[in-house]
Amino acid sequence: MPFTMKSDDEIRLKILNSLLSKGAVKPNIKQIKRETGFHKSTILSSLAFLEKEGILTGYGPKIDFRKFGYSLEIVTLVQADLFNKPVFEEFLREAKKDASIYWLSEIFGSGTYNVLMRQVHGDVESYNKHMQQHYYSKIENLHKLILTKQVFFTTEPIYKNVSRTQSIIELIKKGRGLD
Repeated sequence: MPFTMKSDDEIRLKILNSLLSKGAVKPNIKQIKRETGFHKSTILSSLAFLEKEGILTGYGPKIDFRKFGYSLEIVTLVQADLFNKPVFEEFLREAKKDASIYWLSEIFGSGTYNVLMRQVHGDVESYNKHMQQHYYSKIENLHKLILTKQVFFTTEPIYKNVSRTQSIIELIKKGRGLD
C-alpha cells in the first residue's frame, strides 16, 4: 500500500513547528548574492549585524492557514475597562493559552477601543462556540471588563496581502529616497 503524505499529518506539523525555532531556517546566501551582487562575506556579516541589533529576529515559514481549514480570520476591537485588573488578568491568562488567538495588544486612536485581538477559526459557528466556552462561560464578570466590542470576519477576496517586513523595507527605502 503506497504511503500518502498529508499537509496536516503529525510529521508535517512537527516539521512546520520546528521551522519556527530561532534560526531554524537560514537564508539562501547564493540566492541573496544573485539578487544583490554582494559578496558572500558582506551578506553573512550583514545578517549577523541585523540579528545582533535585534532587527532580524528569525526566519520562518509562511503558511496559508486557509489550506488547513481555518478559512475565517477574526479581528475584534474591544473597549475594555482596564482598571478592572483581576478580570483583565484572568482574560489575559486564558488568551495566552489560546492557540486560536495570534495577536492581542492595546491600541489607541480616535475611538474608544483600547484592545485589538486577531484570531483564526474554521467558521463563525466554531468561533462563537469557542468564545463562549473559553471566555464568556469561564471568566466571571467578563461582561464588566468588555464594555463594547466590534467583531470583523475577514473573507476572500483578499485585495492585498504582503508581509509586514516587505512593507517596512519599502517605507524605509521611500523615506531615504532609495526607490
